[in-house]
Amino acid sequence: MALDSLMFFAVLAALLFAFVGSAFRILREYERGVIFTLGRFTGVKGPGLIFVIPLVQQMVRVDLRVIVLDVPSQDVISRDNVSVRVSAVIYFRVIEPEKATIQVENFLQATSELSQTTLRSVLGKHDLDDMLSERDKLNTDIQSILDRQTDAWGIKVANVEIKHVDINETMIRAIARQAEAERERRARIINAEGEMQAAANLLEAAKILSRSPEAMQLRYLNALQFIAGERNSTIVFPFPTEIGELLASAARAAGRDSGPSR
Repeated sequence: MALDSLMFFAVLAALLFAFVGSAFRILREYERGVIFTLGRFTGVKGPGLIFVIPLVQQMVRVDLRVIVLDVPSQDVISRDNVSVRVSAVIYFRVIEPEKATIQVENFLQATSELSQTTLRSVLGKHDLDDMLSERDKLNTDIQSILDRQTDAWGIKVANVEIKHVDINETMIRAIARQAEAERERRARIINAEGEMQAAANLLEAAKILSRSPEAMQLRYLNALQFIAGERNSTIVFPFPTEIGELLASAARAAGRDSGPSR
């Protein structure tokens, strides 16, 4: 009888120890415990050692660290009717554990589904060129929309990054042709602007030279010197009319000088 009583008290002590031990929980620095008392929310506890009344209170652990969520590749049709596949990554964390537990059944899945639909919606309003060249702006737009919608769940979306924008080979070749045409257009514009500036400078130089025949002669001699420096076997250049007039004047003067001596 004594042995039976001893065994009974030993079992009772073990059950009591297990019962009391289950009432104490340890939460890490990045964890919080959402406490429900008889099904009603009664507070958030942690971190450290906390006490939960067995059979009366239940605790739900919530991780407050930043969660990195990969958004699966989404088929998106841009505003200019180009089909692309876009993937992204989202960084978010829980800032209000009670809302993340009470307001939504599974905040991780809910955030993932919402990010996919938001990604398609936002990118579908932009052209392909915007997706390729303005990723920072698109990231900010998506992050802002997600942050507003997940605020009711106690979630803060810190950042959104578009990882890949995949397009087919046909579109890649079309983009290459477009870039080449754009470079050619810019080259022609620059060339035309250079021609206009050169023509304006030549016109101004011609006006200056026309006011001074001596300057015109110096320019002519300079051009001859430049041509002579080239490796050409034969040089053909026009005879300046000014030099002809000068020689003719000299001949007439010589004729006048020789007339009276006869």
